[in-house]
Amino acid sequence: MRKALIIIGSVLLLFIVAVGGYGFYLYKSVQSTVNSDMHAGLEREKSEKRELEVDMDDREPVSFLLLGIDAEDSTSGRTDTMMVITVNPEDESMRMVSLPRDTRMEIVGRGVEDKVNHAYAFGGADMAVATVENYFDIPIDYFLTVNMEGFKDMVDAVGGVAVNNSFSFNQSGYEFNEGELFLDGDEALAYARMRQEDSRGDLGRNERQRQIVNGMIREGASLSSITRAESILDAMGSNMLTNLTFDKMIKLQQNYADARHSQETMEMTGDGQRIDGIWYLIVPDEERNRISSELRAHLGVDGGSVAVNDEDEETDE
Repeated sequence: MRKALIIIGSVLLLFIVAVGGYGFYLYKSVQSTVNSDMHAGLEREKSEKRELEVDMDDREPVSFLLLGIDAEDSTSGRTDTMMVITVNPEDESMRMVSLPRDTRMEIVGRGVEDKVNHAYAFGGADMAVATVENYFDIPIDYFLTVNMEGFKDMVDAVGGVAVNNSFSFNQSGYEFNEGELFLDGDEALAYARMRQEDSRGDLGRNERQRQIVNGMIREGASLSSITRAESILDAMGSNMLTNLTFDKMIKLQQNYADARHSQETMEMTGDGQRIDGIWYLIVPDEERNRISSELRAHLGVDGGSVAVNDEDEETDE
């Protein structure tokens, strides 16, 4: 992945701000869009797993939860994509781990074990963040939701995107040949959603979604039309939510952007299992602990592995 996904919003917005001679006007428009249309706070002020709120001015390690929502808006629906990203600006590095949507875990606030992608549908960003925090025993400082349907609006707003397709496949009535492709919004959405023909499953789909995002950033950086820039702001305001403020996005770009030069993607593996007739991905405790330990070390969080209770052990058998 060529760009830091945790600064998708800030990088794209800052690119728009820098376009042509419209800087001040666009700066104010971006600030208004982020702080009004895109902003959605959590019920808490900070993670319970931190003594103090993370200080971006002091370049403290920070964490993010990215949520791709399979609905027509960003306030409801199940999460098609979930990714935890930690950023350590001191050693200029990032760690990324995707959570397969069928992963079985405790849904915090519901008192049940279920697929992780149900957490957002049950309780929005608050429940999704709390569930992932509990699972990995790490603080989640910020979240960003992207309405997957909104992909096509944002792609059309930048005039389409270029991707490099590794193999030919068909999806949603579209044929995608191997090689360099230029996609409009509807094609990009179909391209990003395919997984059944990919031997990598969710991993392959996640890679195609990253290609689309990177393509939007590239196209956004080359815009010369204020009309196009306004279309992007409209699309983002309608399809993205985050508890980041505009000022925090600026601090991310200023103090954390160099972390994109060293990126490590971690894969979490498990085995499929049917429980009460429902298929889940069961991740072994040692695998969860491995990921947790790496994320905690990268964030500079003291402590060891995730505790396992007796109920978990009985459920996973």
